[in-house]
Amino acid sequence: MAGRNKKRLVPGAEQALEKFKMEIAGELGIVDGNTSSWESRLDEYKHEIASELGIDSYVRQKGWQRVPSAVCGSVGGRIGGKIGGNMVKRMIEIAENELAGK
Repeated sequence: MAGRNKKRLVPGAEQALEKFKMEIAGELGIVDGNTSSWESRLDEYKHEIASELGIDSYVRQKGWQRVPSAVCGSVGGRIGGKIGGNMVKRMIEIAENELAGK
């Protein structure tokens, strides 16, 4: 996500990775095609997961900053895992198709 200081192996790839994340998130129904709604939809999705974990009322009362890191990790892992996992699957499919074609 934007705002993190991650060093990419391929400089300048951030834009393509963000587009790829948006594409996968759209296919999963997490966001629609409107990029301006990405941040608000992601926030809604975080609260949906927090609700499933039974911590949403705590988060809404105290804020994300007061939630223990292990609990926040559960929420982030569910979001990132779903999107990232599908990104990896797609990249493997692309690589397999390219290898089969050569």
